[in-house]
Amino acid sequence: MTRHRWTICALLFFATTINYIDRQVIGILKPTLSAEFGWSETDYADIVFAFQTAYALGLLIAGRVIDRVGVRWGYAIAVVVWSAFGMAHAAASSVATFAAARFGLGLGEAGNFPAAIKATADWFPKRERALATGIFNSGSNIGAIATPLMVPPLVLAWGWQSAFLITGAVGIIWVAIWLLVYRAPDGNARVSDAELAHIRSDPPEQTEPIAWRSLLRYRQTWAFAIAKFLTDPIWWFFLFWLPDFFGKNYGLDLKTFGPALVAIYVVADVGSIGGGWLSSHLIKRGWTINAGRKTAMLVCAVCVLPVSAAIYAENLGVAVAIIGLAAAAHQGWSANLFTLASDVMPRRAVGSVVGIGGMAGAVGGMAMSKYAGYVLDNVGSYAPIFLAIGSMYLIALAIIHVLLPRLDIARIDG
Repeated sequence: MTRHRWTICALLFFATTINYIDRQVIGILKPTLSAEFGWSETDYADIVFAFQTAYALGLLIAGRVIDRVGVRWGYAIAVVVWSAFGMAHAAASSVATFAAARFGLGLGEAGNFPAAIKATADWFPKRERALATGIFNSGSNIGAIATPLMVPPLVLAWGWQSAFLITGAVGIIWVAIWLLVYRAPDGNARVSDAELAHIRSDPPEQTEPIAWRSLLRYRQTWAFAIAKFLTDPIWWFFLFWLPDFFGKNYGLDLKTFGPALVAIYVVADVGSIGGGWLSSHLIKRGWTINAGRKTAMLVCAVCVLPVSAAIYAENLGVAVAIIGLAAAAHQGWSANLFTLASDVMPRRAVGSVVGIGGMAGAVGGMAMSKYAGYVLDNVGSYAPIFLAIGSMYLIALAIIHVLLPRLDIARIDG
């Protein structure tokens, strides 16, 4: 049996890595840009808010477009758009122009996860999807690791503009490779009959498109969307505010906060793959999809609880360990939550449902950015933010279980 599906998974991994590099550059440069342009915490929050607004709007469009035009071209268009606007940051000089570049970046980046989840549903049977999702989703952590290692040397050598230009150009290279390699599994010369049979080993499903508004009638859609609304903002917060947190609480700067961020995202990478592996392992051992998926998510939710105490850690190493555990738990949670969408929705609806959920997560992120800016400008401490983070995952899991006591696939007609 060929294993071309894992080549596709690798391409999804690299796209997700690039996606997170491009979105995180501004978080790494926050102290530098704030000093150069005189931004307040609210100014920075407004720039982040522009990205998240566009990301939310883009997800309304992206999932639907990908379900309509297919993964190959839908993904390519998304990466071209976000790469172009990523490079456009280099020409920005005010809050308004940075916000405009972030808005375009958010529109393009909205296509990443709907496309990747759709591709995973097309290329992997259910019993492998959580592992495949965990692998490609770990690209978000690799991107988060690479960014603090790449950006400071670029800034010190060629100025902050080079960080946006060079990281944006990498996406264009990925698009060229993607278009050369990606074809659907059926009739693909790189896929043997045995691998195709393995990919299609789940019961057959309808392929006709589903009206987007009709998806809002299903509790499966709401369970996924509410969970994204409650938990995605925490990851947004880590990406956009951790460098500033380490600067204000531990005196780190552009040259010194790299190791702390790298340590957190290395641990998060282990969590992404480990969370996907755990539920897949339990299911392979005979657990139901319902029990395996929710048990893995419960483990992740419990591991986030200690993060509420991170603000009180006097030692940098302790703070990094606590936040790293929470970041790992978030990524393990995310891998299973994304897979849950393909567990409970037919393949033809997965891209649209992931788009709806991603939009809900982005709206939650918008609220988080405003909340963080307000708290930091008026309270001057990260304590209220960390205190709010710890319990969100348990609340989200409880809502999922109430709405979906069993992970039954939605029976959608038309």
